[in-house]
Amino acid sequence: MKKKTLINIVLTVIAGAILYYFMLPPLNLQSMLFYVYAAMLIAFYTIIYFATSFDPRQLQQMKFTGKKPMILVVIVLAIVVLNIFYSPLINASMYSKRIAVREDGNFTADISAVDFNSLPLLDKDSSSKLGDRVMGQMPELVSQFYVSDLYTQINYKNRVVRVTPLEYNGFFKYFSNRNDGVMGYITVDSVDGSSNLVKLEKGMKILPSAMFNENLYRQLRFQYPTFIFGEESFEVDETGKPFWIVPVLKYKGVELLEDVKGAVILDPVTGESQYYNVADVPTWVDHIYPASLLIEQSDDWGRYRNGFINSIIGQKNVVKTTDGYNYIAKDDDIYLYTGITSATEDAANIGFILSNMRTKETIFYPVPGAQEMSAMESAKGQVQQMNYTASFPLLINLNDKPTYLISLKDNAGLVKMYAFVDVTDYQKVVVTDASEGIEAAAQNYIGDKEAIIDQESVKFKDITIGSITDSMINGDSYYYIKDTDGNKYRIKISVDEKNIPFLQTGDTLTIGYLLEEDVTEIIQLK
Repeated sequence: MKKKTLINIVLTVIAGAILYYFMLPPLNLQSMLFYVYAAMLIAFYTIIYFATSFDPRQLQQMKFTGKKPMILVVIVLAIVVLNIFYSPLINASMYSKRIAVREDGNFTADISAVDFNSLPLLDKDSSSKLGDRVMGQMPELVSQFYVSDLYTQINYKNRVVRVTPLEYNGFFKYFSNRNDGVMGYITVDSVDGSSNLVKLEKGMKILPSAMFNENLYRQLRFQYPTFIFGEESFEVDETGKPFWIVPVLKYKGVELLEDVKGAVILDPVTGESQYYNVADVPTWVDHIYPASLLIEQSDDWGRYRNGFINSIIGQKNVVKTTDGYNYIAKDDDIYLYTGITSATEDAANIGFILSNMRTKETIFYPVPGAQEMSAMESAKGQVQQMNYTASFPLLINLNDKPTYLISLKDNAGLVKMYAFVDVTDYQKVVVTDASEGIEAAAQNYIGDKEAIIDQESVKFKDITIGSITDSMINGDSYYYIKDTDGNKYRIKISVDEKNIPFLQTGDTLTIGYLLEEDVTEIIQLK
């Protein structure tokens, strides 16, 4: 090997190491960033080759032989052909089956009646403001750290909370604090808004804001050089110990048919990590599948399940997700919620899906009704003079019916009103001042039917309870009963130490009522 060639190779290796340190490309043929990295190295070698060995006669020979450029052309063509094969034009069924969607969801059976004592009312924006307020009360920290905007929503000790780490506040603050690390993270209770700075005995050193080898992304790349990583989330286990949860992605071709094959759980204090396949991820982890990926896969399920041609021409049974999503806590897991609408983009939903963000279990619920954006506009329209903004709706089970709960906020991001909107008819809207509390707002929506009753107009009949659910509002138990004949009833019972209701399936009741409606109000029991 000629001396000049050896020098050129050594220089390219050095340049490649420096470039790798900053680009952090996965050494994986399914990653486009890997090909960009390789192309930059080839370009670098070519430049220094001509710079050290320039000869007009060699240049003329290169012009005609063109062997090196042809290699690049072959690589590019191979990627293009491979990606065409894995495109929806040829493999639409692969796209539609990326996510398995059960279509037998039963809303009233699967979604428990709302419990206002555990309802996560605070969205990410409101949580962020509360977290900033906590930092503002600690001037010794504000100058050194800032609050990350992650605010991951998790189930923690049977409470729905958002957690986010503190980060180094710039290059110089990193060097002055790196020996001790970042000593805490912030939690915001999504139900009651209580926020706290949790201080750690040993500081977190592996963070996105850390420099050099302590940077989170560099630490991940050096430990797993071939992995393609998704967007990280910050979570804590049941003991309050913090971890980075980073999904590991897989593809067909080059970055097509994206999916998650597992996750790396990394300790930000020690830098130690462990890779888990999806099925083996610990149950305390709530976020493995990014929300954007679940939305993308759900869109492909709705678009391509009857083939590629049908997705463009005819569009029979073609559906898609609506704009926006929210989270629902269910069975100690976090589920992504979003509406499903037809491809024609009308203002109505044909139902909605819930996707488990740890397992990707997805269920479709056929509940026709208003799109979330329509419900938000309807809620704002009730107080349009206030110019409030509407949060994306929470979907709750109220009165055995799907109901949107929307927070109306002022320009400062403070919740001023609560709006309840009937999913099946978004014209049915009730807005209540937030100062009265969420339970009073729910009562206002349900309607207070404790008017004076003419006892002579009360009718009585015997029923047998076939199924029963309940909701607690302002200390009152609301029981939603379906009898063995399929009729629906609602009864309010005030709960105190002398009046504790014990109603269960199979009980026979004599009820008094006024009118037969979709849900008959029980006036009295005998």
